[in-house]
Amino acid sequence: MQRNLAIKFYICRLIGMTRSRRPSAQTIAVLEVLARQADAWFYGLEVADATGLKSGSLYPILIRLAERNWLESQWLEPEKPGRPARHAYRITAAGRAALRAAMAPSPSSILGRSLS
Repeated sequence: MQRNLAIKFYICRLIGMTRSRRPSAQTIAVLEVLARQADAWFYGLEVADATGLKSGSLYPILIRLAERNWLESQWLEPEKPGRPARHAYRITAAGRAALRAAMAPSPSSILGRSLS
């Protein structure tokens, strides 16, 4: 019985943990493109063209960024009749803050050596 309680407690602690990893170069590239015109909505194809990312890499990044509230997404009505609605994305204030943090020099780069 005691072991079972310990396992439940440990699992509860894991759920509350957050990761604070530096975003990948691809994620930073997506945020940079969206930050160039912070109030503009971009289609995924426009972001793909600007970053050179393939859809298999780009769309999972966009989904993750939306889940973190680093960007907004919405369906936009087609510009031409008979065309399907398209998903569009724009960076949020939290996304701009995350980009600034990711672009800030790390302590190891300032010191010119590894801290590990």
